[in-house]
Amino acid sequence: MAEPRIILLTKPGCHLCDDARSAVHGVLAEAEFVDAGMVVDEQNILDDAELTAEYAEEIPVVLIDGRVHTIWRVEPERLRTALRAAVR
Repeated sequence: MAEPRIILLTKPGCHLCDDARSAVHGVLAEAEFVDAGMVVDEQNILDDAELTAEYAEEIPVVLIDGRVHTIWRVEPERLRTALRAAVR
């Protein structure tokens, strides 16, 4: 089974985005997720008019397989649980 697609939507100058980036990378650095080949694709919403219109006031956003997992704050344990479920 393919690993889930993880996207972190951000924009420059966003301190919550910095926190979310650290949390996501921290979880993905854990052995089980490294072994599964999971990576995050970060996208700046300002580079895409549709993303800007949809998420301008809600960033950061973590998407797992195209579905919103969380907005604003990443809870590492909740992210771990969601990633484990996504590979089942």
